[in-house]
Amino acid sequence: MFARSSTFHGKPANIDAGLRFVQDEAGPLLDGTEGCRGLSLLVDRETGYCIATSSWDSEEAMRASDEPLRSLRDRGKDLLGGSLQVDSWEIMVMHRTHHGECCRVSWVEGDVDALAETFRTGIMPRLEELDGFCSASLLVDRSARLGCATTAWESREAMEASRSAADDLRERAASDADGLVVEVHEFDLAYAHLHVPEMA
Repeated sequence: MFARSSTFHGKPANIDAGLRFVQDEAGPLLDGTEGCRGLSLLVDRETGYCIATSSWDSEEAMRASDEPLRSLRDRGKDLLGGSLQVDSWEIMVMHRTHHGECCRVSWVEGDVDALAETFRTGIMPRLEELDGFCSASLLVDRSARLGCATTAWESREAMEASRSAADDLRERAASDADGLVVEVHEFDLAYAHLHVPEMA
């Protein structure tokens, strides 16, 4: 399984327009695209930072969709009024009990195979013990030695309460991967229509 993320640094005032675009146009179009397993949208209403992620059955299906969907991404960029960065990922881990209301995303540089092993055996069991935990995923870009871990939570309060434990788990993962934490950001889960199977 693979994923493509489109990261927008837009204008906070344009978030609702971007969400309507995803709900009314981008989501339905992707649902009808061969090999696509759906779309999610994370938003930070205070900063305009948004990440739209589509999932795919294969790398070939994802690459075949790149050019046809380019105009869709450009329209999203115009609506949000900011910059756009597109990244491709391999999905290494996906575990979901149910969808949540918000997400924490952590980017870690290092050995992605070691990162995945720690995520599966050391981090997932601990996350499942935390109140309000809904799901976790790990995407990797092998060429960049970069991992992108996302955890979803039932509420903003649950996510905030998990911060201390998440900090410890993140540092452990970075250490085991002989790497470093690049960025951590918290978002609202504005649109959740991903249909990636269990990959724990």
